[in-house]
Amino acid sequence: MTSPQQPEPSEQPEPSAVQGFAEGYAAKAGLHRTHDGRIDVLKSAGGIQGIAESIVPGMVFLIAFTISRDLTPSLVAALASAAVFTVVRLVQRRPLTQALAGVVGVGISAWLANSTGKAEDFYLPGFFTNTAYILAMVISIAIKWPVAGLLFGIIRTEGLDWRKDPARLKAYRLGTWIIVAVLVLRLVVQVPLYLMGADGLAALATTRLIMGAPLYILGVWIAWLVTRPVPADADARTSDQPSKPSSSGA
Repeated sequence: MTSPQQPEPSEQPEPSAVQGFAEGYAAKAGLHRTHDGRIDVLKSAGGIQGIAESIVPGMVFLIAFTISRDLTPSLVAALASAAVFTVVRLVQRRPLTQALAGVVGVGISAWLANSTGKAEDFYLPGFFTNTAYILAMVISIAIKWPVAGLLFGIIRTEGLDWRKDPARLKAYRLGTWIIVAVLVLRLVVQVPLYLMGADGLAALATTRLIMGAPLYILGVWIAWLVTRPVPADADARTSDQPSKPSSSGA
C-alpha cells in the first residue's frame, strides 16, 4: 500500500503573508489616499517637507563645493542640513523614520566621498539603491506579484483580489514597468555624468535633484492612472446596451 503523496510546497508566497507585507510596506512608505479614494502622490512622497529632506542635502553639498572647492566642509554642510530636518521632526513630534533614513544615507555618501577624495562619489550610493529597486521590481513582475499591485491594491481596498483577474494583473505589471522605466532612466542619464568625474559634477547634481522626487511623483501618478480599474457601472452599461440589428436581411 503506497503512502499518500505529500503536497508539494508552494512556489508562490502565501497570500496572507504577502498582504501583510504589502500593508506594512505601504504604511512605512507613507502611501496615502484622498477622500475620494485616489492616491495622494504628494503626501505619499512625504509632502513638501519630505521632498525637501530628500533634495536639500544634495543641493547644499553642490552649492558649498562649488563655492569652496573644498570637500570636507561641503560634506559637513550636507550632513548638518540633514540633521536639521531630524531636529525639526523632533520639535514637531512627527515620525523620524524618513529623516533618520536621510541622515544615514547622507552619512554613507559623505563617508564614501571623503574616503575616495572624489566629490562625485557623494552620489554613488544612490546608483546602488536605484539598481536594487529595479531588480526587486523586475523580480516582482516575473513572479506575478508586481509591486504596483501590492501597494495600489491596498489603497484601492482590493487586497490581493486583483491577482485573480488576468486583466488587473496585467495592468499592475504594466504599472510596475512604468516605475522601473523611471528608475532606469535615472541610471541612463546620471551614470555617464558620474563617469565624467569632476567635469560632470554640476550636471550630475542637477539631474539628481530633477530626477529625484519630481520624476518619482510623475512616474507613480502615471502608474496609478494606467492601473485604474474599470468602474463597475461602466461594465454594466456596456453589458446592458442592446446589440445593434444586423444590416443584412433576415
